[in-house]
Amino acid sequence: MRNNRVSGAAPSLAAGFLGGGGADSSDEVRTLSGSMSPGLKSNPDLHPCRPGQKFRAALLKCRSPAAAAGILSFGNVLNYMDRYTVAGVVLDIQRNYDVSDSRIGLLQTVFICSFMVAAPIFGYLGDRFNRKVILSCGILFWSIVTLLSSFISKEYFWLFVLSRGLVGIGESSYSSISPTIIGDLFTSNTRTMMLSVFYLAIPLGSGLGYILGSSAKEAAGDWHWALRVSPVLGITASVLILLLVPDPKRGSADQLGGRIRSRTSWLCDMKALAKNRSYVFSSLASAAVSFATGAFGIWIPGYLFRARVVQKTAEACTKEICSSTDSMVFGAITCVTGLLGVVIGALTTRLCRQKTERADPLVCAVSMLGSAIFICLIFVVAKKSIIGAYVCIFIGETLLFLNWAITADILMFVVIPTRRATAVAFQSFTSHLLGDAGSPYLIGLISDALQQKYTTSALWRFLSLGYALMLCPFIIVLGGMFFLATALYFLDDKDKAEAHVLRNDFLPAEDDGCF
Repeated sequence: MRNNRVSGAAPSLAAGFLGGGGADSSDEVRTLSGSMSPGLKSNPDLHPCRPGQKFRAALLKCRSPAAAAGILSFGNVLNYMDRYTVAGVVLDIQRNYDVSDSRIGLLQTVFICSFMVAAPIFGYLGDRFNRKVILSCGILFWSIVTLLSSFISKEYFWLFVLSRGLVGIGESSYSSISPTIIGDLFTSNTRTMMLSVFYLAIPLGSGLGYILGSSAKEAAGDWHWALRVSPVLGITASVLILLLVPDPKRGSADQLGGRIRSRTSWLCDMKALAKNRSYVFSSLASAAVSFATGAFGIWIPGYLFRARVVQKTAEACTKEICSSTDSMVFGAITCVTGLLGVVIGALTTRLCRQKTERADPLVCAVSMLGSAIFICLIFVVAKKSIIGAYVCIFIGETLLFLNWAITADILMFVVIPTRRATAVAFQSFTSHLLGDAGSPYLIGLISDALQQKYTTSALWRFLSLGYALMLCPFIIVLGGMFFLATALYFLDDKDKAEAHVLRNDFLPAEDDGCF
């Protein structure tokens, strides 16, 4: 069986980290102060007077793979919570700075552009240096910048935009590197489950960001306080990562830690990834998902608020605090659909693997095509029924969120361990470049253009944004096609990666210089 090749690796890895029996004398356990042999690690009381030894021993006991995955998932929740806190108070930001739809969309575009430019850099660093130190510094950086941005006055909208770009750099380090640590701690179905938990943080953190932004704004009577909560949690996560998350050897979960004799160059890695058709098509499909989620994240709460104004169940935002429950409701729906989507995706894929080895990309393709139907219906029913729109959002998002963890698992199957951080980073770069780097601004630009073409009214402001958002379901269908293309090449690329892993080294091939 293909997926059982490394069964039992996770328990042996856990034993290695916790100092269990059977460890080789050459094995090392990483600590804050360097490395310790398993013999010293398993006997913490040999030198009871040594300063800090009991503390280090206690830390080692807490460094289980499951605990590390939990902490990394918590950090990912905070990453996306911070990202979408701004979206939760976007009406207040637009009123405070007095800017158009396109300039509000620019906030997310600048964030994503800095995120995607930094991703390949952190991917390169993550394949070569201590990953947990990079993660800890990254999350600390964006936390401080977010906190400082809450004090920017209304005359300096450009500075607020710049701050979102700096936050994108900090969050890029986390998103590029953290999945690779999980990939080196677990294998096969266990890795799928842990990655599912990790990527559950995307919709969960996004939804909590809307809820946090709306709640903090209402409680403090000032939208700036929405940006002062997540930084405190981010600093806490930074400390936990530094203390409790190990930095396993690349490929250690696949029992390759001691067999990697040579690491290929970055240029060689990029050539190999460009030849990997499953990786290329799944990255293009991820871009389609990013396009839709990026546009939805910024504009759907505002679109539903405009629908309420048209239905005369709400008044236009002219007060100091915009009174709207749509951000909170949309956030709650995103949390629930994220949980359902990731869980259903993991279970469905696991079940379908018993029928076909192409299950991963096929499940993604079907879920994408189904999602496009319900997302298209949102803009048909919203004018008459907000509840109907919410039902369509619920089903459409659930189907869309099915593929997040599965896409990451596809990458783990078709890319060798020493190249995964680079692969994750470059996939993040391309998916953002072709996806949500431009979609929020593009949707706002189309909406502004339609509003200028006709007499501005509450009805036309609602319709113009809806017409602009109709671009999303067409992009989602295109993403489904890319996942079908991935299914065509998935087994071949998986076999090539496995054959390469089973060799005793990762030396470049002689014919073209790279695998």
